[in-house]
This record gives sequence, C-alpha cells and structure tokens, in this order.
Amino acid sequence: MKETTFLDRLQANFLTGLVIVFPAVVSVAVLVWLFGTVSHLTDVLLVFVSKEWTHADHGAGPMYWYWSLVALALAIGLVCLIGRYARHFFGRRIIQLVDATLLRVPLLNKIYSTIKQVNEAFSSNKSSFKQVVLVKFPHGDCYSMGFVTGEQKFLPEKAGEKVFSVFVPTTPNPTSGFLIFVPAHEITSLNISVPDGIKLIISAGSITPDQIMSEIAPSFANAPSTPSRR
Repeated sequence: MKETTFLDRLQANFLTGLVIVFPAVVSVAVLVWLFGTVSHLTDVLLVFVSKEWTHADHGAGPMYWYWSLVALALAIGLVCLIGRYARHFFGRRIIQLVDATLLRVPLLNKIYSTIKQVNEAFSSNKSSFKQVVLVKFPHGDCYSMGFVTGEQKFLPEKAGEKVFSVFVPTTPNPTSGFLIFVPAHEITSLNISVPDGIKLIISAGSITPDQIMSEIAPSFANAPSTPSRR
C-alpha cells in the first residue's frame, strides 16, 4: 500500500473542507447579492427622509445598511398592504385598471404580460401544473420530464382515449419549453411533487428527490378526466 504523504493528506483535507464550506459560502454570497440588489430598488422608498440621515458623508456616500433594512421592511409592508386590499372589490378594480394601463404601453406590455403569465404558472396558489410525468420526447428512444397542464377537449380523441397537454420545460430555465399533446397511454406519472420536479429541472438532474422513482404509475389509462393536483 502506498504511504500517504503530507501533501496527500493536505489535499484530502482541503477537498473535504471545500465540500462542506462551499454551499455555505455560496448561500451567504447569494444572500448578500440579493440584499444589495433589492436594496437598490427599495431605497427609493425613503425619499421622504433626508439623505444626511440615511447616507454616509452627509448624504454624499452610500446608504447605511440599517436604513436599507428599514426600506426593505417598508417595501414588505407595502406589498402586504396591497395583498390585503386586493381581496376587496375596490382593490381588485384598481389592480385591473393598472393591468389595463400597463398592457396598453408599447413594448412594456409584452414584458409585463410575459412576466405575469410566468408568475401565475409558478405561483403556489394558482398553479397550472397538475402533475409531474414522463413522456417520450423529442423521440421515442428517450424520456423527458414534463408537467400536465390539463385535458384537451378540442383535440380528436383516439378510440375514446383522453389527450393531455404537457409542458416540457428546458434546463436550467424552466420558464421556457415545449407544449406537446400526448395520449393518455403514452404518459407515465411520477410520484413527486411539482416543486420537486421544478428543482430537478433547475439543477439539471443533480438534485434528485429521494422518492423520484419510488413509485411510477403504469399510465393514465385509468386516471380521472383531470390528473390529480399535488
């Protein structure tokens, strides 16, 4: 057996420590970057406060971090306030008016409508994704993971078989992909939740849910008219 040298032990210790420290360092770095990015947007909420109070060098320098926290808390409070009044009639009317106004602005309407559709698709309380499935795509010799979005009534049924619409997202950006229509017998359902499926796609398969292949249903042949929501 080859005798380990000091450099070999040092390299092994370094790699082990790197595996342990790297996720924490990246998480902290992402948190700091996110706070700095958000603070650039929320700092404008303190426009009513004198810069001599909120910024260093008598207003000429950067904003103090604790004032950025105040601005962030104010932004969170405003979002909660909007969410509360959006449940009432007048709040909904105001939101509809803002939506109609933004959708009339050239160029901005394209960006706004796209972001709004993506937000509605991935929001937990109004998700259009009903189930995680496997389909033969882009050809019959391989499988792609997708999300059932519903049963399509306008398509001609094949011998009375149901046809489902399946969204097959791209990796690592799940907001773009392909919409395909698949007969029920060619769909294999996976026993994982929609959030776990999205994580699997974003990570390009490196983060696999423990139960991903624990239970695979044979097909949708005996499924109800709409796959069960998870």
